[in-house]
Amino acid sequence: MPTVDHNWTEDDFLAAALANPVNDRIIGALSELELPDAWLVSGCLVQTVWNVLTGRAADYGILDYDVFYFDPDTSWEAEDAVIHRLLHHVGPVAVEVRNQARVHLWYPDKHGLPYPPLACSTEGIGRFITRNTQVGIRRDRDSYKVYAPHGFADIAGLIVRPNPGPNFSPANYAAKARRWKALWPELTVLEAEDVQKLRF
Repeated sequence: MPTVDHNWTEDDFLAAALANPVNDRIIGALSELELPDAWLVSGCLVQTVWNVLTGRAADYGILDYDVFYFDPDTSWEAEDAVIHRLLHHVGPVAVEVRNQARVHLWYPDKHGLPYPPLACSTEGIGRFITRNTQVGIRRDRDSYKVYAPHGFADIAGLIVRPNPGPNFSPANYAAKARRWKALWPELTVLEAEDVQKLRF
């Protein structure tokens, strides 16, 4: 099993995440559609890296591909139109598209947890309940841009770490970690109670 590598670079992460051609296709579509503040985020990126590191097929275990964008038009109709435009570009792929400007409108009712309004898509990335999934990739013209506020050591080290915040749920964290551990037994899962381990 790979050891934790604190020296993993953005280029290392990009090369591994883009080994899944679906990731690159979606990122390209977001650029072509010029969606505001649009990112491919979270599990589809991290799980692709895990697959590269453990010698599995690039798309193994990936349920869907999460896209964040930020549009002041918080109507469901506007978001639905974006969903259909993106699906038209990327084809039959399980893509979950969410306008981060409107998440606070439905999240508390759906999950029973608070969710203060966001100001941009990267703030939404910061709300993920696992720190290793707090990543996003977008393309600006001919170059890729990566958002990874905590770096890549947890990803490269196959570490699942809780990210306490306003919408953190220990039960949801445990369920997510349990599913991942079944698919990628090489993972090291930190307990939600061990918040002192949130620092390297």
